[in-house]
Amino acid sequence: MTRPRFRMLAAVIVIGAIVLGGALIAVERRAPEAHGEPAIKVGTSTHSLTFGGLDRSFRIYRPATAARRAPLVVVLHGGFGSARQAEKAYGWDQQAEAGGFVVAYPDAVRRSWNAGSCCGGAASANLNDVGFVDAVVRTIARLTPIDSRRVYATGMSNGAMLALRIACESTTFAAVAPVAGTLVTACPAPRKMSVLQVHGTADPRVPYGGGPGQAFSLDGKARVDGPAIPAVNATFRAANGCAPPRTTVTGTVTTSSAQCPGGREVRLVSLAGGGHDWPTSPYHATAEIWRFFAAHPR
Repeated sequence: MTRPRFRMLAAVIVIGAIVLGGALIAVERRAPEAHGEPAIKVGTSTHSLTFGGLDRSFRIYRPATAARRAPLVVVLHGGFGSARQAEKAYGWDQQAEAGGFVVAYPDAVRRSWNAGSCCGGAASANLNDVGFVDAVVRTIARLTPIDSRRVYATGMSNGAMLALRIACESTTFAAVAPVAGTLVTACPAPRKMSVLQVHGTADPRVPYGGGPGQAFSLDGKARVDGPAIPAVNATFRAANGCAPPRTTVTGTVTTSSAQCPGGREVRLVSLAGGGHDWPTSPYHATAEIWRFFAAHPR
């Protein structure tokens, strides 16, 4: 081989080694994601995805205490609320620290969820918000390891209504816990999952006894006009093949709990005199909902 050709071959070998080395380094740096290491920072972060032709956003809170394959709780804000508002208002970040789970706070379009006949622009546009929430869960599962047997949804008011619609249509969740919401969509075949309803008996916007609430749309129709809360509870008891419920009363808190096959449970917590809000006393909704979720994996 002539000297010029030898020098050229040596240069090619050196360049190849550098490129190969760089590739190995790149693979090494990507390895944590390949091995399922969390790609979500500790604390709160904001994320986005495109769903149904719309750019949608959600917040994630990942505590330092999160388990290796952590449970996931999706918190759905109420009508006119937001992901940021829900994160601040309901104490789920602090509960996640204690419980070692991840929390997601999706944002609705125009501050409303399509739960069926309610509410606002989301219902008018017939947005697929159940599909969007499922997509949020899938996106989070790609970013950080979660326990697919322990994915849960809770929500307030319009968010609670979407949680109930999720119980009718989604196969992603092990349990849902609506607060101050009712069923406002057809639900011919509810999924088999644990359900915890929390509702005040004096709620003016989502009446405990069913019928139209006090809030009205621009066309003069009630924003919420659904069945009685105990009737919703009975729907999910029947769907889960539960035993007759047992009722206990502690002060203003009445708990009706039905045990169901597969370790599931359908529970209704009625708060005497309670209004349209997220309860903190004497019933601490966030802590009690997490206790319920933790006891009911899929």
